[in-house]
Amino acid sequence: MPLPRLGTRPLPVRTAGVLLLVLALAVGGSLLALSLRGGRLTRAARPVTVEVSPSHCGRGWSRPAPGVQTFDLYNASGGAAEVYLEDPGSQVVYGEVEGIGPGTTRQLTVRLGEGTYAFKCVPDDADAVTGPSIRVTSGRRGPGAAPVTEHDLIPPALAYQKWVGGGLDEVVRLTAKLGRAIDRGDLAGARSAWLPAHLEYERLGAAYDAFGDADGRIDGTDAGLPDGVRDPGFTGFHRIEYGLWHGQSAGRLRAPAAALVKAVTGLRNGWSQTRMDPAQLGLRAHEILENTVQFELTGRTDYGSGSNLATARANVDGTREVLSRLRPLLTTRYADLPGLDRDLDRAQHLLDGFRHGGRWTALTALPRAGRERVDSVFGDLVERLASVATLCDPRRTA
Repeated sequence: MPLPRLGTRPLPVRTAGVLLLVLALAVGGSLLALSLRGGRLTRAARPVTVEVSPSHCGRGWSRPAPGVQTFDLYNASGGAAEVYLEDPGSQVVYGEVEGIGPGTTRQLTVRLGEGTYAFKCVPDDADAVTGPSIRVTSGRRGPGAAPVTEHDLIPPALAYQKWVGGGLDEVVRLTAKLGRAIDRGDLAGARSAWLPAHLEYERLGAAYDAFGDADGRIDGTDAGLPDGVRDPGFTGFHRIEYGLWHGQSAGRLRAPAAALVKAVTGLRNGWSQTRMDPAQLGLRAHEILENTVQFELTGRTDYGSGSNLATARANVDGTREVLSRLRPLLTTRYADLPGLDRDLDRAQHLLDGFRHGGRWTALTALPRAGRERVDSVFGDLVERLASVATLCDPRRTA
């Protein structure tokens, strides 16, 4: 279940001296920009009002100064627009705001240093317009990144889609094994077969959007169903999980198991005709573990197997698979990529400590301190992956 993204995205800032925090407020859709200096939060400089329009893009910024700067971007045109603050020569982007409606104001906070800057206004239905260049003569600038285009994302998306095809072959094989165990009445064997099949599917997380309705049939929950776990619409892995760990007979599980095998086989057989949206690949890399925090680490998807931590571990694997395809783009754009790799290693090592042979510690068995440590590690990781989503979001350059 994808979560909404903020429409205002300064490039991620992580330095020893200044950590720029942008906190979304629920009031009026505004943003409050704060900078942290020496452990104390201080307000950024007074906002500068900048016009967003095809005829006067960037008008209003006439006194550039180094340091943290907040801009009030006012859309004076009759349609919605995006705005980038960039180096007009290299097109390196230092911040962006999406979806500024006509007659509305949105804020963007960045750290300015020595260099040349210009606002680029990108109307929804017109060509991009670059405003006047502004020169800042001192200071250290914040992080920037060369824009990523959809064309840049096609090769990694195709590579990832090919990998998903191989993963679906394995999902079909393992799900069929689960179905055979249920058919012959071997419920102990079915419980042993359920987890490997489910984890193999969970590793394909960045493709869920492309799976369409099939994902609901394969990995849906009873959320929103009138009769909950007894509802006929409750199908797939979690339906079988509920039955296997709540004493249901093999007879009651044969039909759901057959439906699951049919669903994953149909998905696998039609996958070669599916086309993933390359523009979504970076966002999906973020959503895999964002959803892990929301659903797995809260226990909302536990129907008796106690395997949430195992699923979280599979989701880490799935995230690595996406990032391995995006790495050529990130290497030159994400300065803290080594930090992301360290956080992934830390999450993997932590979760591996909960595996004991073929068994996993249940989330409910963790002491409070253990739960808090898992939440903290994954919270840091999701924050870093939000930067991946931002950096890999395709931007119009014309």
